[in-house]
Amino acid sequence: MSKFWSDVIHKLTPYVPGEQPKLDNLVKLNTNENPYGPSPKVIAALKLEAADSLRLYPDPNSDALKAAIAEVHHLQAKQVFVGNGSDEVLAHVFQALLKHSRPLLFPDITYSFYPVYCGLYDIEYQTIPLAEDFSINIDDYDQPNGGIIFPNPNAPTGIPLSLATIEKLLQKNTQSVVVIDEAYVDFGTESAVSLINTYPNLLVTHTLSKARSLAGLRVGYSLGHPDLIEALIRVKDSFNSYPIDRFASAGAIAAMQDTAYFEETCSKVIATREALINDLTQLGFDVLPSGANFIFAKHQVKEGAELTALLRQKNIIVRHFKSPSRIAPYLRITIGTEAQSKALIGTLTELLLDA
Repeated sequence: MSKFWSDVIHKLTPYVPGEQPKLDNLVKLNTNENPYGPSPKVIAALKLEAADSLRLYPDPNSDALKAAIAEVHHLQAKQVFVGNGSDEVLAHVFQALLKHSRPLLFPDITYSFYPVYCGLYDIEYQTIPLAEDFSINIDDYDQPNGGIIFPNPNAPTGIPLSLATIEKLLQKNTQSVVVIDEAYVDFGTESAVSLINTYPNLLVTHTLSKARSLAGLRVGYSLGHPDLIEALIRVKDSFNSYPIDRFASAGAIAAMQDTAYFEETCSKVIATREALINDLTQLGFDVLPSGANFIFAKHQVKEGAELTALLRQKNIIVRHFKSPSRIAPYLRITIGTEAQSKALIGTLTELLLDA
């Protein structure tokens, strides 16, 4: 605390990211990173970018990157906004599109950065309780609002909504922006991008951190009507004209263009996820349906906090959320390699047999 702080700082409760411990022989299943490295074409592009041109500023508009993203999603470049990771993109979305006289709506159990943004930008919000089975009921959002945002699939539950359900929400909610945060969509969930040209109030956000294996490069983007994109550009250019550096742009373009590698690694993650769900079920876990690169599971006897601590003693880390109490029994487990999954299952088997 300091007398020099602005008033808003006293009110902020910052987002706490997943732990990045420096331990040897660690099985790291807590931050939803891709277990497979980026495309070899990304590495080649980064090496080429290490040149004299680094003395020059990057393209402030990131035109080449926007074109690559637009081509993948069958949109126009003017429908693409890019930023330094999807968290920065979302920060601009909250400030540019979601601050109105009516409250912003999002689930009570969801990405915990959302209320942080609301505190930072003084945005009124209302949380909508998930159903008993942790699913999102879009009928609950049929009320006056200043915007709606949620991930699909949701986090940390991993439960996806169908494209038809998303469209039903858009048909009902036409007077405010609907933001679908698709950080994990590429692992088996239907994307809402195909609806963008039909619904001018739809904004979809993506990240290259998960399915494109580039969490260390920090690139995210949003897709929507040019009017929505213009609002984000106005905020960006009032904050930082050069959020995408030369390395990030080169690597991201290569990642977007290597469709074969992207599809191969996503398929591996999905297959490992399904095998892990089966193995955990046999060990007495209840696992929620997942369309993401992680699962949300609770043991029928052991508490989530206890299992998290026991696994850590064996150099396996997963994510545990202490609140709200409704999800405290659960573990969020990132899908790793087959070897990491076997290590997890083997350790859990030992721990549960010793109980």
